[in-house]
Amino acid sequence: MSTGMIIALAVIVAVVVVGAAALILRNRARHGGPDLKRRFGPEYERTVALHHGDAEAAERELTERLERHGSLRELPLDPGEGQRYADRWAAVQERFVDSPREAVAEADRLLAELAAVRGYPDGGRYEEQLAALSVHHAEHVDGYRRVHRAARAGAAGADGKGAGTEEMRAALLEARALFDDLTTIEPRGPRASSGTGPAPARSDKPWALHRSRPKES
Repeated sequence: MSTGMIIALAVIVAVVVVGAAALILRNRARHGGPDLKRRFGPEYERTVALHHGDAEAAERELTERLERHGSLRELPLDPGEGQRYADRWAAVQERFVDSPREAVAEADRLLAELAAVRGYPDGGRYEEQLAALSVHHAEHVDGYRRVHRAARAGAAGADGKGAGTEEMRAALLEARALFDDLTTIEPRGPRASSGTGPAPARSDKPWALHRSRPKES
């Protein structure tokens, strides 16, 4: 095969590749909205609201999250490890009764640690960890966001501007759903599955909704 023929074939291949990439991008732009809405659910609406109703800007952000974290594979969690985390979460719930601020702060640290163990970015990079979690646990990631916000507000409680007890209780309740997701033993692939699998390691201790009002220590 002559040099000229090789060059011509290379040009043809390059044109085909560029054309295919352009077609994929056009198709993504055409169908991104519905696909992203299905994938992210409430996180989609939250992101649109964050961008003041600008759906295109929100979809650019969510698409970027998918490109960065969509191929992440969760690392397995053995049953013994899952039970240890469940016991620690139960201790957080019990502590909330007397020390809500400390309990919420511990829940925040526990979720960050657990997510890192499952293969997400380290908790020291909270925003990046949250973005990755939103790709694979879109239905429940806002619970982590709320408990993190409550923990930070609780740290400011000494000046009277900290989160209230009921706000912290609601955040902890919502965060429990993500905790249960992350303590599911079966590792999950690049796309979060909604099918049934092994039950997560759960604490048998119920949430104390009707116990005496905790002190705001």
